[in-house]
Amino acid sequence: MTRDEIMKIIEEENIHFFRLQFVDIFGFMKNVAIPRSQIEKALDGKIMFDGSSIDGFVRIDESDMYLKPDYDTFVVLPWRNKEGIAAARVICDVYKSDGVTPFEGCPRVNLRRVLAEAKEMGYTMNVGTEAEFFLFELDEKGRPTTETSDVAGYFSLDPEDKANDCRREIIETLEKMGFEIEASHHEVAEGQHEINFKYADALACADNTLTFKWVVKSIAARYGLYATFMPKPIFGINGSGMHTNQSLFNLDGTNAFFDESNDMQLSPIAYKYIAGILQHAPSFVAVTNPLVNSYKRLVPGYEAPVYAAWSAINRSALVRIPAARGMSTRTEVRCPDPSCNPYLALAMMLNSGLAGIKNELQVPPPVNKDIFEMNDAQMAAEGVTVLPGSLKEALDVFKTNPLSKETLGGHIFEKYIEAKEKEWDSYRCAVTQWELENYLAVY
Repeated sequence: MTRDEIMKIIEEENIHFFRLQFVDIFGFMKNVAIPRSQIEKALDGKIMFDGSSIDGFVRIDESDMYLKPDYDTFVVLPWRNKEGIAAARVICDVYKSDGVTPFEGCPRVNLRRVLAEAKEMGYTMNVGTEAEFFLFELDEKGRPTTETSDVAGYFSLDPEDKANDCRREIIETLEKMGFEIEASHHEVAEGQHEINFKYADALACADNTLTFKWVVKSIAARYGLYATFMPKPIFGINGSGMHTNQSLFNLDGTNAFFDESNDMQLSPIAYKYIAGILQHAPSFVAVTNPLVNSYKRLVPGYEAPVYAAWSAINRSALVRIPAARGMSTRTEVRCPDPSCNPYLALAMMLNSGLAGIKNELQVPPPVNKDIFEMNDAQMAAEGVTVLPGSLKEALDVFKTNPLSKETLGGHIFEKYIEAKEKEWDSYRCAVTQWELENYLAVY
């Protein structure tokens, strides 16, 4: 999309309000809203903001930063049309105060850098994310609860699924914004949902994932519901994952993971990529599973992968190979959850796979048994390793892996660790309801 095309749409749709969106290092969408009079200035990348006010960005003495729009992300917001006056958004990269230097602390800029390195190796990355979420009721003060009005289960239909109307409007809104929706359904747990949209190149996929979460929350609020992408909001039931389907394509447009001459029709590049994912998963989960709560989901028994193994048929493995072949040949990495920053998560997974290719890593044999039913000795015999059991354990592995800093760059790497260690320390010192229930009346 060009600047002139955007200006034409702005005139035709009577757009009076414009959102310049960007993302911080923790995956939270930020925006600067401007009126009609400033839109052309914004499209020229001349809107500044105070970067020192954003967690993990810059110090107060270097705070002036520019928002450079990516024209391809321009879209009219369907739910913001009021009496014929519309609003639109565009996603931006963050630049330093000179207006010409990309800011290394911008996750979108960082993913661009990693993708450029992949292109130098001869590859582009296609990704499709599947972000699950819960729809919860609000209390009398408008605060989110963990109560849901539906009693539906996996793939349930009306009338059990009372959030069906909300989910339908989410889909309609996404389609108006250019998403190609492939499927939607009720998930395993009560109140849990999934909407799948078509894959895209890695940068567009990260943009789409962030936009998807924003739309889901916005439409849910219109129905008096609260949408949460928290990984494990309720003990004893399935948490929410973000299975990430990914493949490398050659620069000629062919799928680098497909080889019809192989028994599994996977290429040597695919096997090395899988090996890289398995080797680096214990460290990259600090980014793909970034919360204390993330590790309440990564436990046996709730369909979440806990073990670093791969298989074409086993959904208890970290990496699954879906049945489709040809141009659809891909890996599905099942550990990420939707609380992650998609730009950082995709950068970490991509660079892990590329490291497998660069270093000629050999993939272990697939594990086609139910890993949840295996004991320690059986897992050791199969070469299965266990993912970290807490954010603290994940951070410890993350910090010692040179690939982490190489992938995120020094700025994001250091700011991320600083914030996450502070989060862990706050959790470690907190007195929880579990402790009160188990200790207060006993000791």
